[in-house]
Amino acid sequence: MTNELLQDLEWRGLLYQQTDAEGMAKLLDEQSVSLYCGVDPTADSMHIGHIVPLLTLRRFQKAGHRPILLVGGATGMIGDPSGRSEERQLQTVEQIDKNVQGIRSQLERIFEFAEDGNGAQLVNNRDWIGNINTIEFLRDYGKLINVNYMLAKDTIASRLDTGISFTEFAYTLIQGIDYNHLYNHYNCRIQVGGSDQWGNITTGLEVIRKTHEEETKAFGITIPLVTKADGTKFGKTAGGAVWLDGKKTSPYEFYQFWINAADADVIKYLKIFTFLSREEIEALAVSVEEEPHLRKAQKALAEEMTRLIHGQEALEQAIRITAALFSGDLKALSAEEMKDAFKDVPSIEMTKDDKNIVDLLVEAGISSSKRQAREDVSNGAISVNGEKVTDLEYVVDAKDRLEDAFSIVRRGKKKYHMVKFI
Repeated sequence: MTNELLQDLEWRGLLYQQTDAEGMAKLLDEQSVSLYCGVDPTADSMHIGHIVPLLTLRRFQKAGHRPILLVGGATGMIGDPSGRSEERQLQTVEQIDKNVQGIRSQLERIFEFAEDGNGAQLVNNRDWIGNINTIEFLRDYGKLINVNYMLAKDTIASRLDTGISFTEFAYTLIQGIDYNHLYNHYNCRIQVGGSDQWGNITTGLEVIRKTHEEETKAFGITIPLVTKADGTKFGKTAGGAVWLDGKKTSPYEFYQFWINAADADVIKYLKIFTFLSREEIEALAVSVEEEPHLRKAQKALAEEMTRLIHGQEALEQAIRITAALFSGDLKALSAEEMKDAFKDVPSIEMTKDDKNIVDLLVEAGISSSKRQAREDVSNGAISVNGEKVTDLEYVVDAKDRLEDAFSIVRRGKKKYHMVKFI
Protein backbone atom coordinates (compact mmCIF):
# COMPACT_ATOMS: atom_id res chain seq x y z
CA MET A 1 0.00 0.00 0.00
CA THR A 2 1.56 3.31 -1.07
CA ASN A 3 -1.34 5.74 -1.02
CA GLU A 4 -0.72 8.39 1.68
CA LEU A 5 -4.37 8.59 2.71
CA LEU A 6 -4.64 4.84 3.23
CA GLN A 7 -1.38 4.89 5.15
CA ASP A 8 -2.82 7.59 7.43
CA LEU A 9 -6.00 5.56 7.94
CA GLU A 10 -3.83 2.56 8.84
CA TRP A 11 -1.91 4.62 11.39
CA ARG A 12 -5.16 5.87 12.92
CA GLY A 13 -6.46 2.32 13.28
CA LEU A 14 -9.28 2.95 10.81
CA LEU A 15 -8.76 0.05 8.41
CA TYR A 16 -10.32 -3.28 9.31
CA GLN A 17 -11.15 -5.01 6.03
CA GLN A 18 -10.48 -4.02 2.42
CA THR A 19 -11.18 -5.49 -0.96
CA ASP A 20 -8.14 -5.41 -3.27
CA ALA A 21 -6.02 -3.02 -1.20
CA GLU A 22 -3.43 -2.59 -3.98
CA GLY A 23 -6.06 -1.81 -6.61
CA MET A 24 -7.70 0.75 -4.34
CA ALA A 25 -4.39 2.43 -3.53
CA LYS A 26 -3.62 2.66 -7.26
CA LEU A 27 -7.04 4.15 -8.01
CA LEU A 28 -6.72 6.76 -5.26
CA ASP A 29 -3.22 7.70 -6.44
CA GLU A 30 -4.37 8.14 -10.03
CA GLN A 31 -7.61 10.10 -9.68
CA SER A 32 -10.16 11.81 -7.50
CA VAL A 33 -12.98 9.35 -6.84
CA SER A 34 -16.50 9.34 -5.45
CA LEU A 35 -17.17 7.11 -2.47
CA TYR A 36 -20.10 6.63 -0.15
CA CYS A 37 -21.29 5.73 3.30
CA GLY A 38 -24.88 5.03 4.25
CA VAL A 39 -26.88 5.92 7.36
CA ASP A 40 -30.29 4.43 8.01
CA PRO A 41 -32.66 6.89 9.73
CA THR A 42 -33.72 4.62 12.59
CA ALA A 43 -33.80 7.68 14.89
CA ASP A 44 -33.99 11.45 14.39
CA SER A 45 -30.37 11.79 15.48
CA MET A 46 -27.13 9.91 15.10
CA HIS A 47 -25.03 9.05 18.13
CA ILE A 48 -21.24 8.99 18.31
CA GLY A 49 -21.10 5.32 17.39
CA HIS A 50 -22.44 6.22 13.94
CA ILE A 51 -19.87 8.80 13.00
CA VAL A 52 -16.59 6.87 12.69
CA PRO A 53 -17.25 5.79 9.06
CA LEU A 54 -18.57 9.29 8.30
CA LEU A 55 -15.49 10.99 9.73
CA THR A 56 -13.40 8.55 7.68
CA LEU A 57 -15.32 9.66 4.61
CA ARG A 58 -14.56 13.27 5.57
CA ARG A 59 -10.84 12.39 5.54
CA PHE A 60 -11.25 11.28 1.93
CA GLN A 61 -12.91 14.62 1.15
CA LYS A 62 -10.02 16.51 2.71
CA ALA A 63 -7.71 14.49 0.44
CA GLY A 64 -9.61 15.66 -2.65
CA HIS A 65 -12.19 12.90 -3.11
CA ARG A 66 -15.96 13.34 -3.29
CA PRO A 67 -18.18 11.90 -0.53
CA ILE A 68 -21.71 10.70 -1.25
CA LEU A 69 -23.83 10.54 1.89
CA LEU A 70 -26.68 8.12 1.55
CA VAL A 71 -29.57 8.52 3.97
CA GLY A 72 -31.61 5.33 3.80
CA GLY A 73 -35.16 6.54 3.42
CA ALA A 74 -35.95 3.12 1.90
CA THR A 75 -33.63 0.78 3.79
CA GLY A 76 -34.58 2.53 7.03
CA MET A 77 -38.13 1.29 6.52
CA ILE A 78 -36.83 -2.30 6.57
CA GLY A 79 -34.04 -2.33 9.14
CA ASP A 80 -30.53 -3.69 8.91
CA PRO A 81 -30.20 -7.04 10.74
CA SER A 82 -26.47 -6.42 11.27
CA GLY A 83 -25.48 -6.64 14.90
CA ARG A 84 -29.00 -7.47 16.08
CA SER A 85 -30.45 -10.63 17.60
CA GLU A 86 -34.07 -9.73 16.90
CA GLU A 87 -36.25 -7.91 14.38
CA ARG A 88 -36.42 -4.14 14.39
CA GLN A 89 -39.72 -2.38 14.98
CA LEU A 90 -40.88 -0.98 11.65
CA GLN A 91 -41.38 2.78 11.54
CA THR A 92 -43.95 4.84 9.67
CA VAL A 93 -43.09 6.81 6.55
CA GLU A 94 -43.75 10.02 8.50
CA GLN A 95 -41.30 9.03 11.24
CA ILE A 96 -38.66 8.02 8.70
CA ASP A 97 -39.01 11.41 6.94
CA LYS A 98 -38.63 13.21 10.28
CA ASN A 99 -35.55 11.15 11.06
CA VAL A 100 -34.05 11.89 7.63
CA GLN A 101 -34.33 15.63 8.27
CA GLY A 102 -32.64 15.33 11.66
CA ILE A 103 -29.74 13.32 10.26
CA ARG A 104 -29.38 15.61 7.24
CA SER A 105 -28.75 18.63 9.48
CA GLN A 106 -26.05 16.72 11.39
CA LEU A 107 -24.27 15.62 8.23
CA GLU A 108 -24.17 19.24 7.08
CA ARG A 109 -22.05 20.11 10.13
CA ILE A 110 -19.41 17.52 9.30
CA PHE A 111 -19.06 17.81 5.51
CA GLU A 112 -18.53 20.57 2.98
CA PHE A 113 -21.38 20.46 0.48
CA ALA A 114 -21.19 21.73 -3.11
CA GLU A 115 -22.56 20.73 -6.50
CA ASP A 116 -19.16 20.68 -8.14
CA GLY A 117 -15.59 19.70 -7.36
CA ASN A 118 -15.33 17.37 -4.39
CA GLY A 119 -18.29 18.87 -2.54
CA ALA A 120 -20.34 16.31 -0.63
CA GLN A 121 -23.63 15.11 -2.10
CA LEU A 122 -26.61 13.94 -0.08
CA VAL A 123 -28.83 11.24 -1.59
CA ASN A 124 -31.86 9.30 -0.34
CA ASN A 125 -32.22 5.71 -1.57
CA ARG A 126 -35.99 5.95 -1.53
CA ASP A 127 -35.58 7.97 -4.73
CA TRP A 128 -34.59 4.80 -6.63
CA ILE A 129 -35.55 1.86 -4.39
CA GLY A 130 -39.05 3.29 -4.08
CA ASN A 131 -39.53 3.03 -7.85
CA ILE A 132 -38.81 -0.71 -8.05
CA ASN A 133 -41.89 -2.95 -7.95
CA THR A 134 -41.87 -6.49 -6.56
CA ILE A 135 -41.58 -8.27 -9.92
CA GLU A 136 -38.70 -6.02 -11.01
CA PHE A 137 -36.92 -6.61 -7.70
CA LEU A 138 -37.22 -10.40 -7.97
CA ARG A 139 -36.51 -10.59 -11.69
CA ASP A 140 -33.74 -7.98 -12.05
CA TYR A 141 -31.96 -8.41 -8.71
CA GLY A 142 -33.23 -11.54 -6.96
CA LYS A 143 -31.73 -13.62 -9.77
CA LEU A 144 -28.27 -12.15 -9.19
CA ILE A 145 -27.63 -13.48 -5.70
CA ASN A 146 -27.83 -17.12 -4.68
CA VAL A 147 -29.65 -17.86 -1.41
CA ASN A 148 -26.66 -19.93 -0.24
CA TYR A 149 -24.46 -16.87 -0.78
CA MET A 150 -26.74 -14.82 1.48
CA LEU A 151 -26.98 -17.54 4.13
CA ALA A 152 -23.20 -17.48 4.42
CA LYS A 153 -23.28 -13.83 5.53
CA ASP A 154 -22.52 -13.54 9.24
CA THR A 155 -25.38 -11.10 9.83
CA ILE A 156 -27.87 -13.58 8.39
CA ALA A 157 -26.28 -16.81 9.65
CA SER A 158 -26.27 -15.46 13.22
CA ARG A 159 -30.05 -15.01 13.06
CA LEU A 160 -31.00 -18.43 11.74
CA ASP A 161 -31.47 -19.90 15.21
CA THR A 162 -33.63 -17.06 16.51
CA GLY A 163 -35.32 -16.40 13.17
CA ILE A 164 -35.16 -13.72 10.51
CA SER A 165 -37.99 -12.40 8.36
CA PHE A 166 -37.72 -12.26 4.58
CA THR A 167 -37.82 -8.48 4.98
CA GLU A 168 -34.55 -8.34 6.88
CA PHE A 169 -33.14 -11.28 4.92
CA ALA A 170 -33.48 -9.18 1.75
CA TYR A 171 -31.79 -6.13 3.31
CA THR A 172 -28.29 -7.01 2.13
CA LEU A 173 -29.49 -7.31 -1.49
CA ILE A 174 -31.28 -3.96 -1.30
CA GLN A 175 -28.13 -2.32 -0.03
CA GLY A 176 -26.32 -4.00 -2.92
CA ILE A 177 -28.77 -2.24 -5.26
CA ASP A 178 -27.74 1.05 -3.63
CA TYR A 179 -24.06 0.56 -4.41
CA ASN A 180 -24.90 -0.49 -7.97
CA HIS A 181 -27.06 2.61 -8.45
CA LEU A 182 -24.35 4.93 -7.15
CA TYR A 183 -21.74 3.17 -9.30
CA ASN A 184 -23.90 3.71 -12.40
CA HIS A 185 -25.13 7.25 -11.75
CA TYR A 186 -22.41 8.84 -9.60
CA ASN A 187 -19.32 6.87 -10.70
CA CYS A 188 -18.99 5.79 -7.05
CA ARG A 189 -16.01 3.46 -6.63
CA ILE A 190 -15.69 2.82 -2.87
CA GLN A 191 -18.13 2.06 -0.07
CA VAL A 192 -17.08 2.77 3.52
CA GLY A 193 -18.85 1.19 6.48
CA GLY A 194 -18.50 -0.16 9.99
CA SER A 195 -17.14 -3.66 10.52
CA ASP A 196 -20.70 -5.03 10.66
CA GLN A 197 -21.28 -3.83 7.09
CA TRP A 198 -18.76 -6.13 5.39
CA GLY A 199 -21.44 -8.55 4.22
CA ASN A 200 -23.57 -5.74 2.79
CA ILE A 201 -20.59 -4.15 1.05
CA THR A 202 -19.47 -7.38 -0.60
CA THR A 203 -23.04 -8.04 -1.75
CA GLY A 204 -22.98 -4.65 -3.44
CA LEU A 205 -19.73 -5.51 -5.19
CA GLU A 206 -21.29 -8.78 -6.36
CA VAL A 207 -24.34 -6.95 -7.76
CA ILE A 208 -22.05 -4.52 -9.61
CA ARG A 209 -19.96 -7.36 -11.03
CA LYS A 210 -23.00 -9.26 -12.29
CA THR A 211 -24.78 -6.29 -13.87
CA HIS A 212 -21.84 -5.00 -15.91
CA GLU A 213 -20.27 -6.67 -18.89
CA GLU A 214 -17.14 -4.55 -18.75
CA GLU A 215 -14.50 -4.93 -16.05
CA THR A 216 -15.53 -3.05 -12.93
CA LYS A 217 -13.32 -1.29 -10.41
CA ALA A 218 -15.27 -0.98 -7.19
CA PHE A 219 -13.95 -1.44 -3.68
CA GLY A 220 -14.99 -1.66 -0.07
CA ILE A 221 -13.49 -0.60 3.26
CA THR A 222 -14.72 -1.34 6.76
CA ILE A 223 -13.78 0.44 9.99
CA PRO A 224 -13.12 -1.55 13.18
CA LEU A 225 -15.52 -1.37 16.07
CA VAL A 226 -14.35 1.22 18.59
CA THR A 227 -13.80 -0.29 22.03
CA LYS A 228 -12.54 1.05 25.36
CA ALA A 229 -9.34 -0.18 26.94
CA ASP A 230 -11.23 -1.65 29.91
CA GLY A 231 -13.42 -3.73 27.61
CA THR A 232 -16.64 -1.79 28.23
CA LYS A 233 -18.76 -0.51 25.36
CA PHE A 234 -17.69 2.76 23.76
CA GLY A 235 -20.19 5.60 23.37
CA LYS A 236 -22.40 4.83 26.35
CA THR A 237 -22.83 6.73 29.59
CA ALA A 238 -24.96 6.10 32.65
CA GLY A 239 -27.64 8.12 30.88
CA GLY A 240 -27.45 6.08 27.67
CA ALA A 241 -26.12 6.88 24.21
CA VAL A 242 -24.18 10.07 23.46
CA TRP A 243 -26.28 11.73 20.75
CA LEU A 244 -25.27 14.40 18.24
CA ASP A 245 -28.57 16.21 18.80
CA GLY A 246 -27.98 18.89 21.42
CA LYS A 247 -31.49 18.38 22.80
CA LYS A 248 -30.77 14.73 23.55
CA THR A 249 -27.18 15.18 24.72
CA SER A 250 -26.36 18.79 25.52
CA PRO A 251 -23.07 20.30 24.28
CA TYR A 252 -21.89 20.37 27.91
CA GLU A 253 -22.65 16.66 28.37
CA PHE A 254 -21.03 15.95 24.99
CA TYR A 255 -17.92 17.87 26.04
CA GLN A 256 -17.84 16.04 29.38
CA PHE A 257 -17.99 12.65 27.68
CA TRP A 258 -14.81 13.35 25.74
CA ILE A 259 -12.90 15.17 28.47
CA ASN A 260 -13.47 12.23 30.81
CA ALA A 261 -11.73 9.83 28.41
CA ALA A 262 -9.27 7.57 30.20
CA ASP A 263 -5.55 8.05 29.61
CA ALA A 264 -5.51 4.54 28.11
CA ASP A 265 -8.10 5.56 25.48
CA VAL A 266 -7.55 9.21 24.70
CA ILE A 267 -4.80 8.92 22.05
CA LYS A 268 -6.76 6.20 20.26
CA TYR A 269 -9.80 8.50 20.23
CA LEU A 270 -7.75 11.44 18.96
CA LYS A 271 -6.59 9.32 16.02
CA ILE A 272 -10.06 8.01 15.19
CA PHE A 273 -12.28 11.03 15.79
CA THR A 274 -10.24 14.18 15.22
CA PHE A 275 -8.48 15.73 12.25
CA LEU A 276 -5.40 16.67 14.26
CA SER A 277 -2.17 15.82 12.48
CA ARG A 278 0.06 12.90 13.35
CA GLU A 279 2.62 15.31 14.82
CA GLU A 280 0.02 16.98 17.05
CA ILE A 281 -1.32 13.66 18.31
CA GLU A 282 2.15 12.27 18.98
CA ALA A 283 2.98 15.39 21.01
CA LEU A 284 -0.21 14.88 23.04
CA ALA A 285 0.77 11.23 23.55
CA VAL A 286 4.02 12.42 25.15
CA SER A 287 2.00 14.71 27.41
CA VAL A 288 -0.19 11.79 28.55
CA GLU A 289 2.95 9.89 29.51
CA GLU A 290 4.93 12.71 31.12
CA GLU A 291 2.30 15.11 32.52
CA PRO A 292 -1.02 13.23 32.68
CA HIS A 293 -2.37 15.56 35.39
CA LEU A 294 -2.61 18.38 32.81
CA ARG A 295 -5.02 16.30 30.69
CA LYS A 296 -3.97 18.15 27.54
CA ALA A 297 -4.99 15.27 25.30
CA GLN A 298 -8.48 15.05 26.84
CA LYS A 299 -8.99 18.80 26.50
CA ALA A 300 -7.90 18.71 22.86
CA LEU A 301 -10.24 15.79 22.17
CA ALA A 302 -13.22 17.45 23.89
CA GLU A 303 -12.63 20.76 22.15
CA GLU A 304 -12.17 19.27 18.68
CA MET A 305 -15.26 17.08 18.90
CA THR A 306 -17.57 19.65 20.51
CA ARG A 307 -16.54 22.31 17.98
CA LEU A 308 -17.11 19.92 15.09
CA ILE A 309 -20.57 18.75 16.16
CA HIS A 310 -21.96 21.78 17.99
CA GLY A 311 -19.87 24.78 16.89
CA GLN A 312 -17.55 27.26 18.57
CA GLU A 313 -20.23 29.04 20.63
CA ALA A 314 -21.47 25.78 22.15
CA LEU A 315 -17.88 24.77 22.89
CA GLU A 316 -17.23 28.03 24.73
CA GLN A 317 -20.40 27.51 26.77
CA ALA A 318 -19.35 23.97 27.68
CA ILE A 319 -15.92 25.20 28.78
CA ARG A 320 -17.54 27.99 30.81
CA ILE A 321 -19.84 25.54 32.62
CA THR A 322 -16.94 23.18 33.28
CA ALA A 323 -14.78 25.98 34.70
CA ALA A 324 -17.61 27.25 36.91
CA LEU A 325 -18.24 23.79 38.36
CA PHE A 326 -14.54 23.25 38.98
CA SER A 327 -14.17 26.57 40.81
CA GLY A 328 -17.58 26.48 42.45
CA ASP A 329 -18.34 29.94 41.04
CA LEU A 330 -21.85 29.24 39.78
CA LYS A 331 -22.63 32.96 39.56
CA ALA A 332 -20.88 32.94 36.18
CA LEU A 333 -23.62 30.69 34.77
CA SER A 334 -27.04 31.53 33.43
CA ALA A 335 -30.12 29.76 34.79
CA GLU A 336 -30.29 27.69 31.60
CA GLU A 337 -26.64 26.67 31.93
CA MET A 338 -27.20 25.67 35.56
CA LYS A 339 -30.21 23.58 34.60
CA ASP A 340 -28.12 21.84 31.96
CA ALA A 341 -25.11 21.28 34.21
CA PHE A 342 -27.09 19.90 37.15
CA LYS A 343 -29.91 17.96 35.56
CA ASP A 344 -28.42 14.65 36.72
CA VAL A 345 -27.66 15.60 40.33
CA PRO A 346 -29.95 14.46 43.17
CA SER A 347 -33.14 16.50 43.20
CA ILE A 348 -36.22 16.98 45.32
CA GLU A 349 -39.50 18.80 44.83
CA MET A 350 -40.69 21.37 47.34
CA THR A 351 -43.46 23.97 47.46
CA LYS A 352 -42.64 27.61 46.77
CA ASP A 353 -43.07 28.65 50.40
CA ASP A 354 -40.35 30.87 51.86
CA LYS A 355 -38.17 28.58 53.93
CA ASN A 356 -35.39 28.98 56.46
CA ILE A 357 -32.10 27.60 55.14
CA VAL A 358 -31.74 25.09 58.01
CA ASP A 359 -35.26 23.73 57.47
CA LEU A 360 -34.69 23.48 53.72
CA LEU A 361 -31.45 21.53 54.16
CA VAL A 362 -33.15 18.97 56.39
CA GLU A 363 -36.35 18.65 54.35
CA ALA A 364 -34.38 18.26 51.13
CA GLY A 365 -32.19 15.57 52.71
CA ILE A 366 -29.06 17.63 52.08
CA SER A 367 -28.11 17.65 55.78
CA SER A 368 -28.97 14.70 58.03
CA SER A 369 -30.39 16.72 60.93
CA LYS A 370 -31.06 20.26 62.08
CA ARG A 371 -27.91 20.12 64.18
CA GLN A 372 -25.87 19.06 61.13
CA ALA A 373 -27.56 21.70 59.00
CA ARG A 374 -26.69 24.46 61.46
CA GLU A 375 -23.06 23.26 61.55
CA ASP A 376 -22.94 23.17 57.73
CA VAL A 377 -24.23 26.73 57.47
CA SER A 378 -22.02 28.09 60.25
CA ASN A 379 -18.93 26.42 58.76
CA GLY A 380 -19.50 27.97 55.33
CA ALA A 381 -20.21 24.60 53.71
CA ILE A 382 -23.52 25.68 52.13
CA SER A 383 -24.11 27.78 49.04
CA VAL A 384 -27.28 28.56 47.10
CA ASN A 385 -26.86 29.21 43.37
CA GLY A 386 -23.16 29.84 43.96
CA GLU A 387 -23.65 32.28 46.85
CA LYS A 388 -22.27 31.11 50.20
CA VAL A 389 -24.82 31.17 53.02
CA THR A 390 -23.50 31.51 56.59
CA ASP A 391 -26.51 33.17 58.26
CA LEU A 392 -28.64 30.68 60.21
CA GLU A 393 -31.62 32.99 59.74
CA TYR A 394 -31.27 33.11 55.94
CA VAL A 395 -34.58 32.60 54.13
CA VAL A 396 -34.71 30.89 50.75
CA ASP A 397 -37.42 32.72 48.82
CA ALA A 398 -38.30 34.04 45.34
CA LYS A 399 -34.91 35.70 44.88
CA ASP A 400 -33.26 32.26 45.05
CA ARG A 401 -35.62 30.50 42.66
CA LEU A 402 -34.02 30.49 39.22
CA GLU A 403 -36.72 30.89 36.56
CA ASP A 404 -39.04 30.65 39.59
CA ALA A 405 -38.51 26.90 39.30
CA PHE A 406 -35.33 25.64 40.93
CA SER A 407 -32.30 26.35 43.12
CA ILE A 408 -28.90 24.69 43.18
CA VAL A 409 -27.68 23.95 46.69
CA ARG A 410 -24.11 22.85 47.30
CA ARG A 411 -22.87 21.19 50.48
CA GLY A 412 -19.12 20.95 50.78
CA LYS A 413 -17.01 21.13 47.66
CA LYS A 414 -18.77 18.78 45.27
CA LYS A 415 -22.15 17.65 46.64
CA TYR A 416 -24.78 19.40 44.57
CA HIS A 417 -28.55 19.14 44.88
CA MET A 418 -31.33 20.61 42.79
CA VAL A 419 -34.40 21.81 44.63
CA LYS A 420 -37.33 21.98 42.25
CA PHE A 421 -40.14 24.28 43.32
CA ILE A 422 -43.72 23.38 42.44
